Amino acid sequence: MHLIRRREPHLAVRSSEGLTTVELYGELDLVLVQRVRPELDDLTREATALTVDLRHLGFCDASGLGLLVRCAQRVRGRGAAWRLVCDQPMILRLIRLAGLDDVLRPEPSVPDPGGRAPDGAARPPAPRAGQPGRLPV
Repeated sequence: MHLIRRREPHLAVRSSEGLTTVELYGELDLVLVQRVRPELDDLTREATALTVDLRHLGFCDASGLGLLVRCAQRVRGRGAAWRLVCDQPMILRLIRLAGLDDVLRPEPSVPDPGGRAPDGAARPPAPRAGQPGRLPV
């Protein structure tokens, strides 16, 4: 996996084997949304598979959710794979309260390219919305 240098310090992009991973840092509020939107728009047009990792965020507001929905819709709209990684309880709660679980489909960790969990165990299929085992919030 190699790092792709971008203009924005609150955004790190890594690419490997056709998968692009974006890590966001700081607080995803209106100010940061305006700063990272151009970079994310480029990536939603370029990536064959896009993972957005929110594990380094301390905060996300409605404008941040709007940006994530925009990215998910653009990526899926052109047939590319979308994944959102988030283990932040407050952000997961915000996603759930906004009714965006089915749109954003947050997952707690990034699986390796072979479909295995970080501990090496086979990754179970993701449950569909409304099924037990979704995400603890």
